[in-house]
Amino acid sequence: MNYLNHIYTSLVELFQSEYNLVTNSQDFNVSVCRKEFEGDFTIVLFNWAKKTGNSPDVIGQVIGTYLLEKEMIQSFNLIKGFLNFSMKETWWIESHNQINSQKIDERVKISYPEKYLVEYCSPNTNKPLHLGHIRNILLGWSVYRILQAVGHEAHTTQIINDRGIAICKSMLAWKLFANGKTPEEEGKKSDHFVGDYYVLFETKFKEEYKNWQIGKEAIVIYQSKRKEGESEEVFFTRFKNDYFNQFSVLGKEAGEMLRSWESGDSEVVSLWKKMNKWVYDGFDSTFAKLNVSFESVYYESNTYLLGKDIVQQGLEKNVFYQENDGSVWIDLTHSGLDKKILLRSDGTSVYITQDLGTAQMRHQAHQADHYIYVVADEQDYHFQVLFETLRMLNVPYAKGLHHLSYGMVELPSGRMKSREGTVVDADDLIAEVIEEAENSAMERGELSSISDQEKNDLIAKIGMAALKYFLLKVQPKKRMVFDPKESVDMQGHTGPYIVNAFVRIKSILRRQEPQTDHLPPISVSQGEKELIGLCLNYPKVLQEAAQQLDPSHLANYLYQMAKDFHRFYHDYRILNAETEEIKMWRLKICKTFSDHLEHGMGCLGIPMPDRM
Repeated sequence: MNYLNHIYTSLVELFQSEYNLVTNSQDFNVSVCRKEFEGDFTIVLFNWAKKTGNSPDVIGQVIGTYLLEKEMIQSFNLIKGFLNFSMKETWWIESHNQINSQKIDERVKISYPEKYLVEYCSPNTNKPLHLGHIRNILLGWSVYRILQAVGHEAHTTQIINDRGIAICKSMLAWKLFANGKTPEEEGKKSDHFVGDYYVLFETKFKEEYKNWQIGKEAIVIYQSKRKEGESEEVFFTRFKNDYFNQFSVLGKEAGEMLRSWESGDSEVVSLWKKMNKWVYDGFDSTFAKLNVSFESVYYESNTYLLGKDIVQQGLEKNVFYQENDGSVWIDLTHSGLDKKILLRSDGTSVYITQDLGTAQMRHQAHQADHYIYVVADEQDYHFQVLFETLRMLNVPYAKGLHHLSYGMVELPSGRMKSREGTVVDADDLIAEVIEEAENSAMERGELSSISDQEKNDLIAKIGMAALKYFLLKVQPKKRMVFDPKESVDMQGHTGPYIVNAFVRIKSILRRQEPQTDHLPPISVSQGEKELIGLCLNYPKVLQEAAQQLDPSHLANYLYQMAKDFHRFYHDYRILNAETEEIKMWRLKICKTFSDHLEHGMGCLGIPMPDRM
């Protein structure tokens, strides 16, 4: 809180002269006073009581009296180990003037910026983007924007999972069952078209597996490999992957297709390029709807080769070891992890192989201080293994790796499953939220006076504000349920609620702009103090969101700002205030407040409309 620097300086002087303690401003825990207590700010006293050998009340009385005698505060009170103090009214006016004398972009800058590379989205080319991807994308994009806003050099990237057995499943299904059909012929968005064949493969595989289970071979395997007391149903659920790798006709064909691709078979590579192009076109359309982009893109089809080279280097350094069947492993049991395969016995790579290559390729290109991987918590173990492997390889960028782990998103109807085709496509969800926003607006009859084009643009903005805010307000590590209808609630903890506060201010300012030549009022109301205080505290909140890589910290603060403004609007007169001076003063505060709301929502990737 740099606007309290004079308080901090005085406290440093006090503790030096009174207690012979050397301190600095960062040692003092000063926060905004809770609304149920009298005061503007609070100092926590317990730590200082221990250091000085006095009770919290005694040390609080010393601090309060000292600040009061120096005419730095207006009043103070002590409550159970906390010193609450109120600033002079002239301080609030000067602080508001201080805010307006500097652009928000400059006020929020940190002293020691670093370089970040944020990886997010990172989809597979065997299926379209879905609700889980949307949370990933919005987290990554907002973290990038927040890091940039506070002054870090931040860049965006993604790794396209464009190879592997899952990709071959959709390719094989198209080859076997599509009869050469294209997305255009089917009239379908191209990434959805490819995803349908991934689901079709799983459907055909289930049918094959079910038929195999009643055969003699399956009965013999069940009798010899089942666990004691294990039913047929439980056994065959557990045995599914073994069946795919050892007995399945479809599994064998998919595996052969993967090996053919890695050996450069022209027919397989041609099909791979064609189907991936369909998926990329679909992805780009969805990215445009979400208004996100990527400065660089990496492809696993390129990085896995470098990963194989790194595995060979690890073998030569005795960091990795090779089994008799030719597979390559790393032993991480010393770190509380496990032994992890890095290369299969047939020479094909696994996910971590290509991740090793990607990490090295990125560092060579970017030389960043920090590499952020935005990936769901289902991959927590994978990233523990990846980061520990890179540390054992002693690469220079190992200390800067961070997994921004986030919880899965569910719908009110339950969890989604890609293989069963029960995933909610990103495009369908975007369309549903925009439709909910339109229905909500129509119910209130707020769009009758504008053109169809303006109406559509406005509804799209409000719908996207609803979608983005609802997914970003939840702390990343928490799992969440997304309800499209709830997300557009104008009275709830939602994006439209915050947008409404901003639009309300814009409506006021269209009727009367604040003028700078009016003197400020003699007194400052509690409501005005609250709005100014929220703006004063905004840089700290934004910087904490950047430090914690947590957009929800900012999102929830913006909701508190909107709540406080709505209450201020209800409790105080603005355009018909008691005097012209008070009116202009409140208009200035409203303008300042709207600028901070717009800046904060912009950091979340949410543009603000001027009308509702």
